Amino acid sequence: MTQLTAAFATVVRDRLRGQVWERGDHGYHTARKVWNAAVDRHPALVVRCLDSDDVRTAVLLAREHDIPLSVRGGGHDWAGRAVRDGGLVLDLARLRGVQIDPDAAVAHAQGGALIADIVDAAAVLGLVTPTGVVRTVGMAGLTMAGGYGGLIGRFGLALDNLLSADVVLADGRLVIASPESDPELFWALRGGGGNFGVLTAARYRLHPLGLVHGGMVMYPFEQAGQVLRGYREVLADSSDELTVAAGFVTGPTGGPAIFLSPTWSGDPAAGDAAVALLSRLGTPLFVGVAPTPYPDLLRLFDAGMAQVDRFALGTRWLPELTDDAITALAEGAVRRTSPFSLLMLHQFHGAAARVAADATAFAVRRDHLLAEVIAAWQPGPAGEDPAETAAPHCRWVDDVTAALAPGALPGGYPNILGPEDDERTKLGYGLNAERLLAAKHRYDPDGVFTAIGAIAG
Repeated sequence: MTQLTAAFATVVRDRLRGQVWERGDHGYHTARKVWNAAVDRHPALVVRCLDSDDVRTAVLLAREHDIPLSVRGGGHDWAGRAVRDGGLVLDLARLRGVQIDPDAAVAHAQGGALIADIVDAAAVLGLVTPTGVVRTVGMAGLTMAGGYGGLIGRFGLALDNLLSADVVLADGRLVIASPESDPELFWALRGGGGNFGVLTAARYRLHPLGLVHGGMVMYPFEQAGQVLRGYREVLADSSDELTVAAGFVTGPTGGPAIFLSPTWSGDPAAGDAAVALLSRLGTPLFVGVAPTPYPDLLRLFDAGMAQVDRFALGTRWLPELTDDAITALAEGAVRRTSPFSLLMLHQFHGAAARVAADATAFAVRRDHLLAEVIAAWQPGPAGEDPAETAAPHCRWVDDVTAALAPGALPGGYPNILGPEDDERTKLGYGLNAERLLAAKHRYDPDGVFTAIGAIAG
């Protein structure tokens, strides 16, 4: 550790009430980890803040001492944006409090709250807010990028349900972004990611919802073309209440299998009929669809992801599921380099598609599919170079992503694009890109926050 960093660590420990780790401290290596263990970075300090005052103090100290800054919200980070070598990590893991106001139908959540923290608390009262599909993802980071999930057709993206946010800016000011207070920052936060400050608390709109009708239907790989063409027809006619994900995972025999994962959020009595067609697109290996509490539905992919901790991701926005895209997905499933890897299609439609493209920074408001290419693998033998272990899996992601490129929409979902995808990230904002860059220069002119590269400076 340099003399400058050591002096900085002393100042931080004196000024903050939260826990501070520096290299060499017990617990440092755990504190610097994120979801993707392939990210192996060594920040100078990790600061686990107790409140917004700690956040403000840490931001100002990092600026004063010219130390790079990054923010760890839920920690479900695949690209390493939350951890910078030699920098200060603002860790919000202690800020996970959630309060539900059932009369106002609002969830008040701190900036480190996970999806599980919010949906579990809301479900007790028969309420829900749209989220992603994995319980352990940080709600703030998901919301500021978009938030695809099973309720998107009926209630929109997660960011469409953000009512207001408390944000610590780069100059240390704590502001409230809402339609009435700092509306331009509120616009930018909904799609622009954590490029404008640290979100320390937020309010989310809640909706009455009891059980959803959801789960998984799995088919043998040999029926992939037939099933995906049938899936395409289902999407063309689906109501707002029915959102259906699809993709390829490892099946019961160890090879790839195709799955459909519906979420019906309408009249419970109509649930069986709404999803019945999905089990008649071929001869299923199994049908596991039933009335389910929404929080439990989000456990669907937990078991597979718990077995691995190294990941690489790629993505495309598909305006339609063409025969060529079906072929690319099926061929990609065959060429998987790990049985833990998967391909997934997230449906975007309904309420989310009826929002004007310029109403939020998230600009792609037409019906489409978000294709997610997820390589997942276990560490190699002792002594093997981690980069060599990762190489074939990363090539698989690149190859499948390239195969899906013809006919895809410009850009891609920022939370899945990597640091080298700046141009695609910018293209994804379309006509909103210039306004977003102007907001960046207004709220963070010195580029303190760099969550998404294309608007980081």
